[in-house]
Amino acid sequence: MNPETISEFIKKAGKPVSFREISDAFTLRASERKKLKRILNELIAQGKIIRNRKGLYLSVHEAKLVTGYFEAHRNGFGFVIPDSPKDTDIFIPPNATMGAMHGDRVVARLEHRRKREGRIIRILERTVKRIVGTVEKSGPIFYIQPRKRNIPQQIILAPQDDMNVKPGDLVLAEITTYQALNKPLVARLLKVFEKPKTPKEDTEILVYEYELPKRFPQNVSTLSKEVADRGISKRQFKDRVDLRELPTVTIDGENAKDFDDAVSIKKTRNGFILWVHIADVSHYVQWNSPIDIEARQRATSVYLPDRVIPMLPPELSENLCSLIPKTPRLTFTVELHLNNSGHIKKSLFYPSVIQTVERMTYTSVKKILIDKDKEEIKRYRALVSHFERMAELCEILKDKRRKRGSLDFDLPEPEVLLDIKGDPQAIIKAERNLAHFIIEEFMILANEAVAEFLYSKNIPALYRVHEEPEANKIQYLAKIIRNLGVLKGDLKPSGFYEFIELIKGTPQEEIVNYLILRSLKQARYSPENVGHFGLASRCYTHFTSPIRRYPDLVVHRILKEYLLKGKLSKEKTEELKEILPDIAIHSSRMERRADDVERDAIQIMRVWFMKDKIGEEFLGKVTMVTPEGLRVRLEEYYIEGFLPVSHMSDDFYQYDENRYCLTGVKRKKKFTIGTSLNVRVSRVSLSEREIVFDI
Repeated sequence: MNPETISEFIKKAGKPVSFREISDAFTLRASERKKLKRILNELIAQGKIIRNRKGLYLSVHEAKLVTGYFEAHRNGFGFVIPDSPKDTDIFIPPNATMGAMHGDRVVARLEHRRKREGRIIRILERTVKRIVGTVEKSGPIFYIQPRKRNIPQQIILAPQDDMNVKPGDLVLAEITTYQALNKPLVARLLKVFEKPKTPKEDTEILVYEYELPKRFPQNVSTLSKEVADRGISKRQFKDRVDLRELPTVTIDGENAKDFDDAVSIKKTRNGFILWVHIADVSHYVQWNSPIDIEARQRATSVYLPDRVIPMLPPELSENLCSLIPKTPRLTFTVELHLNNSGHIKKSLFYPSVIQTVERMTYTSVKKILIDKDKEEIKRYRALVSHFERMAELCEILKDKRRKRGSLDFDLPEPEVLLDIKGDPQAIIKAERNLAHFIIEEFMILANEAVAEFLYSKNIPALYRVHEEPEANKIQYLAKIIRNLGVLKGDLKPSGFYEFIELIKGTPQEEIVNYLILRSLKQARYSPENVGHFGLASRCYTHFTSPIRRYPDLVVHRILKEYLLKGKLSKEKTEELKEILPDIAIHSSRMERRADDVERDAIQIMRVWFMKDKIGEEFLGKVTMVTPEGLRVRLEEYYIEGFLPVSHMSDDFYQYDENRYCLTGVKRKKKFTIGTSLNVRVSRVSLSEREIVFDI
């Protein structure tokens, strides 16, 4: 008797079943019924079964309910993102949220199938436990206005003896009482922040706001030091393929400290042999060890402009596991034999030992391949031909992916340049060059090869899945793009690739790519393989970054155990089926948290950078149109701000929903996505992290 068999029995019963019926079906003795009760409670907490008002148990699927995470909107409504990648998102109106907060794990009932509208009926797990906000006062009552805009609830500050706050204070508080809709939450004061004087101090508050771990537990740090101090001995090379003679390199950014992957290449008469070597973290971090439990909880490293909050302690992430140049390192290698068309003819997976010959940067490889820099070519003379082979294979692989319909947006991302004090000097578009594409293509290929192998062997695994966008989002997207004058007929997901190719090089390219990207669902982890829409891949996983992503570490362990034993035991298979869904859900949620905090951290740097530029004028481009105004991104800096309609004083502007634009009543001047305009910086709010423009 285990959770899997109990869940399966309830699912197959086809009707609500009582505790006695379950107990009798498994012929349990009185002493075993306590365990059954515990398992049933666990299954309810996980959202796999529910207990109805009559005390009977039934599966969530049977009750036509959906479990997932709630994505809240600042206006009170939200969406339930289902755990199963086969289900579509459910819209939850403001009066049907049951007081759920952003990120809460919930059970929802679908009430309008055609509109995909529903109601939350149970909150399984509260995600928001601490909040950062500004203190306000109404009569004798102090309450907190949360800094996060997707928390619309008012939060009352419970009186306490040591409370010394005043309106306007920025505080950290812990929620002690969760109430139903339209009733306030109650919180206990934990900390009053001093007004931040630097971007670094502001980012520190962000760490509290997202409840990011500030340090590793003592037992994890101690164990990591012990493991690192033991280092690597030649005894550990046993049963590994020795690849130290291969000309192997890492290619990363200038500031990288954790090197997950290294590559080697050889040109053959009929194609290429590509070796992708990945740090063998699983050799050092065992299932359910203290380090593993902490890594599973963190699930991902978080990269902020001025710091990294790593998944693994620095002794491992930056030292023992990291593929440091010219140093022997234990790795897990994917060896791929490809023909001249980029098709895999043979794939091999094995533990290995490597020693990189150089720690290359994207900039340096670009200088060699694109700029033909004589000094750089001379410095790395022995490797130049290898980089040329890599570039050749990269173009073949990229073309192959394009032909199958893979979406290549190549959208710019912000890069914050910091001075010696950690203040932002500039915020620019991060450059992506051929060297980035080489590593990207090789990692995608390795991830696909591992996924295909595990799937073909029917081995339980974690997949990286990405579903097709929903029909209503496609219709809305098509309407906007038609109004930009770059789409004549219909737009279907299967035609995204051709359309993206069609608009390449046009003034609308970047804006339209952003619109398409916004219409897509977020990729996530799942034990179910439903393919990856964005990559047009039938089978995809994450394998290549086990230092900074927990799912990669899990996939390493599964693949390694299968290769070692030739199969997975029945017990191991059952165990994986039980734990993988929870790991997938938690890892996906932590990834979203990391995305949110990284985005907010960059916004902090933007407002601190712009705070001294009030009154200055800049050329910008409209990136979003709303009834309230325009989102405008500056040309000189990779910075966005908001231009409210009330600040557009040259005319009275009205929002046209069908044409997705603001139009002046008198002058008929039209602002839509992609429109260029001059703006003046009107206001910069450090507390609200907001930049406001005038026209």
